[in-house]
Parts: sequence; structure tokens; C-alpha cells
Amino acid sequence: MFTKILIANRGEIAVRIIRSCKRLNIGSVAVFSDADARSPYVRDADEAAFIGPAPATDSYLVKEKIIDTALRCGCQAIHPGYGFLSENPEFARMVQEAGLVFIGPAPDAIALLGDKMASKQLARNEGVPVVPGHDEPLGNPDEAMTLAGAIGFPLLLKPAAGGGGRGMRIVTSKEELLPALEACQEETRKSFADTRVFIERYVSRPRHIEFQIMADNFGSVIHLGERECSIQRRYQKVIEETPSVVIDSELRQRIGQVACDLARAAGYTNAGTVEFILDSEKNFYFLEMNTRLQVEHPVTEEVTKLDLVELQLRVAAGERLPLGQSDVIFRGWAIEARICAEDPSRGFFFPTTGIVTRYAPPRGRNIRVDSGIDAGSVITVHYDSLLAKVISYGDNREEARQGLVRALNGYHIEGLITNVDFVNALADHPAFAQGDLSTNFIDEHFFGGKSQRTVDPEKIDYMIMAAVLVYHVRRSLIKDSIKPMTPRVGVTPVQRRPAQYVVKADEGVFKVTLDGNAETRLWTIQIDDRAYRVQTPDFEFYRRRLALRINGTSHMFRLQYRENHIQAFFCGIIRMFEIYSPLEWELCSHMLRDETETVENILRCPMPGLITAVKVKPGDLVRKGQDLLRIESMKMESAIASPCDGKVLDVLVSPAQAVEADDTLVTFEL
Repeated sequence: MFTKILIANRGEIAVRIIRSCKRLNIGSVAVFSDADARSPYVRDADEAAFIGPAPATDSYLVKEKIIDTALRCGCQAIHPGYGFLSENPEFARMVQEAGLVFIGPAPDAIALLGDKMASKQLARNEGVPVVPGHDEPLGNPDEAMTLAGAIGFPLLLKPAAGGGGRGMRIVTSKEELLPALEACQEETRKSFADTRVFIERYVSRPRHIEFQIMADNFGSVIHLGERECSIQRRYQKVIEETPSVVIDSELRQRIGQVACDLARAAGYTNAGTVEFILDSEKNFYFLEMNTRLQVEHPVTEEVTKLDLVELQLRVAAGERLPLGQSDVIFRGWAIEARICAEDPSRGFFFPTTGIVTRYAPPRGRNIRVDSGIDAGSVITVHYDSLLAKVISYGDNREEARQGLVRALNGYHIEGLITNVDFVNALADHPAFAQGDLSTNFIDEHFFGGKSQRTVDPEKIDYMIMAAVLVYHVRRSLIKDSIKPMTPRVGVTPVQRRPAQYVVKADEGVFKVTLDGNAETRLWTIQIDDRAYRVQTPDFEFYRRRLALRINGTSHMFRLQYRENHIQAFFCGIIRMFEIYSPLEWELCSHMLRDETETVENILRCPMPGLITAVKVKPGDLVRKGQDLLRIESMKMESAIASPCDGKVLDVLVSPAQAVEADDTLVTFEL
């Protein structure tokens, strides 16, 4: 086994690899850029080495810097994590030529399987079903139009190199084809320095199923079961789970065997993932193979009780796999949610930046959090938006799902906008609970980052109770001149009579009566004509999280207190509650007015980034929704659309210009 390795990555995956290294008594060397100098993984590693400025092209993607650092620090091997150089065959070859071990597959296997067209041809040769399409890169626009007519719409444009959904486009008509092809080629050029794009039939409402495989250097190849990764946005996964509700033991064995056979045919070693799409008739088609550890590997670890990083290290060190296929045992269910720095309600999941000012991850016996951030972490435009992953394990799917919802209810991140509540709304959605999944799930059930289903009135009641309890306790303590910094929920002066409040919310105005017992911490709370029995646990209202037992069931809430305005977060629902005494309500109700929406003659920047294209000039007539500019942020390129119909008055930015959120980009004459 190795005595010291270098981790050529950052964030939560670096933390994850370091954890296994510590358990195995392997020294770890972290590399960091200017932007990551204070990141948790740098602190956790045994050693850390500075490798350059924040842009990845000047630091994490500079192969020579990574290898020189490993040699200088006395490392025997390099673990690439995922992203960056993890699927770069040239880097793997350079590592080997430097006398180091690349903890991953051989360079030739990476080159073969990392090329989507070459891997597709290999799958065909092995008799693996593939989606109908064209296996050669698209040439000129005329060829693209001819092939599209032969294959039929809808189509999917996919870059030959890379992964993570970057560069992919769905095309539903011939009018969309050429603009989509141009955008696809440009994005893949910037992401992977490769403009090759191929075309295939788009399978509607598919499930995304992938199989984790592990192979050693002695011909042993096993699979560790499937993962369902159908909940996606921008072709990137949001929630993953294992097992899948639609895969029975016979289908698992059949697809698993195909995945192992494909790996053998490619001469594959170490960890890898063979990805498939599954149609409504349970027909499966090979999609691609990722030649690295996957972001979603923790769910596999939870149900198999295997450490995939340890297996990677042992295989790379020349050891045999310590188990065969018959030794792999699956127990229970695991679901993972990716926590990202992005705003689901703004544009199309636009990335966000900022400083994490408050941070409190959830805890629990069956809850695992793989996090790359802490209070004080700076989130910049230079890297992927992934911050952390929350994994919930249960004896069955519903137990795991409910555990995930509760954990996300208590995941407290402040300082920047994240998708915590969005992924919680996904996990709490009835269709998700029923296992009715497809890669179209978000488009079918959400709009503008919000669920289209009617909010459960009982959940609003729960949120009102949590908000009123916190308000009541703080108000009572302030009245008695007790410092309110860390009040115990439930420890209040004995009340001579029930307290009454009026609560204003999006759903209307509610009358709340609070009758509490400070000694037993039991409360009777009535909201209009609905009564609840509530118990407050013996713990402080700490880091803006609160646990309540309502009618015998425990629930977790996040709350932000601003005097009589309290914002509550629960099961993906976000509400601002205004809380008043009956007298206060009478005095101020005449001041509450509905806000009217106004249309600005300004296009503001939705996120920090770099302008890559400007498509209009002063005097152009534009329509609402028309793409006017393109911006690159966190390794993704996005279009910025016009907010109105009008004439362009002035364009205030140009290509290659850095911009910040809310900067004025274009002005209009309405």
C-alpha cells in the first residue's frame, strides 16, 4: 500500500479522499490555488502545496505543476478525484512516465471510453444496445441537417469529449438545429478543448441508470449495483439513489453483466461507471462510461458498506480485489442530494457566489454529509458549483427519503443562495415519493425553481407554529430583561393566560393561540379552528434551527428571526411570516399593501462571470425572452435573455469582460 499520495482536486471530494487516507494511515498532500487557501480540505490534509492563481487553467489544470508537486513532496501516487484532470489520458500517461501511480484506469482505457463515439462503437461490437444515431462527428451544417432528417426529431447533440452534461442540447425541430449545434460546439470547445459533436435520437422521459464497477489488474471485474440518477437539471444530476425502484434482481444481473463485460473488453481497471438510459418498457441503452469515481458514489458505499476510495487505492497499489461478485451484498436504501451554489429561481439554475457566513450541516445516525465548505468559505466563479452532498440511509426507500427531507430541513447555510430548499422540495414531492421518475422530472413538476403542486396546508400550519414559538419565547424573555442570545425554546415565564397572535402569510391571515407549560415543555397551539399538541425538546434554539414534536411526530425547521418578521424553511417551502399581537395588528394592518410589479428598461446581470458573446447592438429591436448575450460562470455557459420588448438603447459590456451580479448590461427604449 502507498505511504503518501497527492490529491489533484479540491472541495468535498478532496475531503472525502483524505478521510480514507487517514483511516488507512496513508499520508495526504493537498494542492490549492489562491481561492482555496482557507478551504477545509487544505486544513484536513497532512501537507498542502500552493499551485497558482484561482483560474483552474493556471492551477488545477496545469499537469506539470501537479506532477512536480507530487514528486517534490515524496508522493508515490496521484488521486485525480473527479472533474479537472480525472479523465485526461495525457495526464494519466504523464503521471506514469514520471514514475508515479495514477489512481485510476490506464491512459488507453481513458482515451477509448472517454470518447463517447469510440465507446459507443465498442459497445456495439460487444452487442450492447445503443441509442440510434450517427457515430461520426458532425461536419458542415448541411450534413447535420441531412442526418437529422434521417434520424428524426427530437434529437440530442452531445460533445465527444468530457462529461457533466456540458455542451448537450435537445433539438426538437430543424429550425433549432443549427443554432443549437453552434452553441454546443462553442461550449465543448471551452470546456474540453474539443469541438467534435455527434447526434443521436432523444429518448423521451427516460430514466438514467448507472452501474458502479470495480476492476483489478488480475482480470477480476465486479459491479456494485445500480444507481438511479434521473433527477437532473442541465443534464447534471441533482438527486441519486440506490437501488432503483424499477430494477429487479433479474434486470440488475443482466445490466450488471453487460457493464462488466464492457469494462473487460476495454481492458479497464480501478473504479468506473457504466451509464445507461432506460425507456418506459425497461429497454436499456448504453450511454457512456465515466472513467473515474463518481460524485454519487456515497450511496453505493452506504448500501454495500464498502469504501470505494479504499478499493481504488488497493487496486492502484497492485492488490487484488478483496471480494468477488457473490460477496457483494446490498442492504437497505440510500438517497443523495447535491447541495450547490446556485439559484433555482433565477434564470436556469444560475450559479451564485459569496462567503459562507453561517454553516451548520445536519446530523443523524443514518445521515452522512460530504462537505467541502465551512463558515468563512469563499465561493467564487472559478470552480464547479457543488458545495456538499447529503446522504440518507434507511432500511427502505421511504425511510431514506424521509430522513433526507428532515436532514435538508436542518441544513443551515447563509451568505449565498443555494439549492438546499429546491432539492428538499424535490425529495418531498409526491411523484418522487412514488418513484415516478424520469430525466424530465424537474421540467414536469417545477417552474422557475418552484413546485407546481398545491402546498399542503398542514405544513404551513407547522411552519406558523415554529415561527410563533420562537417569536413568543424571544418576546417573553425580552420583556423580562433576559438576554435573548441563546433562549431555550419552551423555557418561558409562567403564563397567566394563553398568548394570542395574528400571523400574516402568503396564504392569508391566521389567528394563533398559544397555551404553554414551561415545566413539561408541552404546548397546545390553535391556528384558527385547528388544534395541535406540540412538544419543544430540551435544547437551545441554536444556529437558527428548531426541532418540534407535533402530534407525536418530530420535525426540523430552519428560521431567520427579524423582530416580528420570521422566515421559515420546511420541506422545500419558504415563507415569510409577519407576527403581531391583536392590538399591533389593528394598528398596522392599514399599512400593509400589495406590491405592484414594475418593468425596468434595464437588463441586469444574473450572476458573476465573464461575457463570452454579445448578440445585439444599439438600435436593434428585441423581444422579451430573446437571447442577447452569453455568460460563462462556474464552468457553464448560459444565455441572458431580454426582460422586455423594446429597442436596444445601449450595450454596456463587451466579450471577455468580467461582470458581477446585478451589473447593468443593456438598456432599452420601451
